[in-house]
Amino acid sequence: MKTYSIYFRFILFFLFFSFLVRTSLLLSVLSKTDFDFAAIGKIYGLGILYDFGVSLFFVLPYSIYLSLMPLKWHPRAANKWITYTAFFLAILISMFSFFAEFTFWGEFESRFNFIAVDYLVYTYEVFRNINESYPLPILITGMLAISLLITYVFNRRGYFKDSFSGSTPFSIRISVAAVTILLAVTYSASISNNLAENSESHYQNELSKAGIYSFFSAFKNNELNYDDFYKKIDQQTATRELRMDLRDKASFLNDSLITRHIENPGVMETPNVIMVTIESLSADFMEHFGNKDHITPTLDSLWNESISFSNLYATGNRTVRGMEALSLAIPPTPGSSIVRRPNNEHLATIGSIFREKHYNTSFFYGGDGYFDNMNYFFGNNGYKIHDRGKNITASEKLDSRRETIPDSLVGFENAWGISDEDLYSAVIRDADAEYKKGELFYDFVMTTSNHRPYTYPAGRIDIPSGTGRNGAVKFTDYAIKELLQKASKKPWYKNTIFIFIADHCASSAGKNEIDISKYHIPALIFDARNPHHQNIDKLCSQIDLYPTLFNLLHWSYNSRLFGKDVLSPNYYPRIFVGTYQKLGYMEDDSLVVLSPLRKIDNYLYEASTNQQVPIKSNSRIVNKAISNYQTAYYLYKHQGLKL
Repeated sequence: MKTYSIYFRFILFFLFFSFLVRTSLLLSVLSKTDFDFAAIGKIYGLGILYDFGVSLFFVLPYSIYLSLMPLKWHPRAANKWITYTAFFLAILISMFSFFAEFTFWGEFESRFNFIAVDYLVYTYEVFRNINESYPLPILITGMLAISLLITYVFNRRGYFKDSFSGSTPFSIRISVAAVTILLAVTYSASISNNLAENSESHYQNELSKAGIYSFFSAFKNNELNYDDFYKKIDQQTATRELRMDLRDKASFLNDSLITRHIENPGVMETPNVIMVTIESLSADFMEHFGNKDHITPTLDSLWNESISFSNLYATGNRTVRGMEALSLAIPPTPGSSIVRRPNNEHLATIGSIFREKHYNTSFFYGGDGYFDNMNYFFGNNGYKIHDRGKNITASEKLDSRRETIPDSLVGFENAWGISDEDLYSAVIRDADAEYKKGELFYDFVMTTSNHRPYTYPAGRIDIPSGTGRNGAVKFTDYAIKELLQKASKKPWYKNTIFIFIADHCASSAGKNEIDISKYHIPALIFDARNPHHQNIDKLCSQIDLYPTLFNLLHWSYNSRLFGKDVLSPNYYPRIFVGTYQKLGYMEDDSLVVLSPLRKIDNYLYEASTNQQVPIKSNSRIVNKAISNYQTAYYLYKHQGLKL
């Protein structure tokens, strides 16, 4: 079997390096969680299973090549060139994937998932981000050097020579190829990532996986069908349960599932509304929530002049999840956000309610809104787009749906877009134009500065650009101060409400599969017409922001929103928190987590210690969780969210 010298030794090499990567990642989280011997056994046992599967896919083309190539060609130069090149490329790809796993883990404390798949699609932003975050020329040179060195060592030890002089008969070579193909197909069909997701420990589950295997698993399962994977109840029962939840101040219309008329008594007010959705702003960055680094002085000061939400939680851990919650007020359905899915046009959005009240609606983004399908979603749901994209289609120009933020407003730009400071200049310029026309405006503004590589204009704050998250947070806060100072000099300021809310937390990883503390975000409504402080400490969700605002403005409107008015005396505390697969519903301190394979877990959440204690199932809360998530998915799939 000398012919298979490279074949078998590559498998051993890949398993060895995968072991080193897994061990390194394990050591990196030992200070955050404890593993017993059984957990460590599972991590390495499942890890070898996944790693072996990945190695099979690497050697599969080579096994087919060896089975088809006549023995007399083995010593020829062409075969040597092909073998050396293929081996070098396989090693290079392996090295890059191992390096990428470390960087991805550093950002998300997870193996490759849907986020990695998204990043592969948006190569321009990602490669610019990598280039600005790491010394890319040194990185590439290092990977090439390591791959050449490994190839050289294999050659010096005679493994290539053995392969070139091998005389394995055709019958054996075709058998090896057949077994390799059979094993690869078996892995692909029967060994899923779900096999590693049977522990309550997020770290244990993720360490058991293999990065490349997880990547292709995520690519294959970009959307999860709720009906196929999650626990269901009869839809009529779910609808009845949900209507009971949403009946406050509501008159349900016709036979629709949740479409209802909300009546908020009082004289309707129509201020302009600018919502700033802040990238990755965890609550614990603010001094109000215990941070001692003094990196959010503006927001902390503004907190005392605003209607503030001290116990509000994001629905997910990605920007498009925050956008989904703040534009549709819907729980997170499994898989990708609706912002990124097909058939997401002409929906009943927050913007459509504003337009019914005669507002112009706009979406502002400092990067290219092609990323994450933002432009398509907002543009096809009635918002005018303001972004840094260069490729504006003829139809977008014709109906003025999209406008590029001009270079004249831009002083700093990195991989993800222009600085928040420059973005706010574009917002103010557009507000001036709307005011001049006598129009009311509602703006959905999405920032980017608080994102790796954490770079921003020099001289603004006392933390050097590019040195870490604290600097990015402090610059984000500084830019908000500049926005309010500049806006305060405008004639439209005294009739404007500013909303500041995070899209999600800076990190979602923790010791639990859904770590509630990693969804806690700040939110405040600053009313420039009448600055005053009112703290709302009720447990509530991102999706509750606008129903609460509409109550404050005394708006009556037709609604398909799942969110509720937090200030209503009939409101009871509950939140929705999810990952791509796990769907969490928490009422008071009772947490239900719905998972694929129709799994349901019940916990008692102890906020003071951030502990989730398993408890017996509470059928009432389980039914509420299922009713909300099942109906949200049903409405999306059956066009029930369309206008």
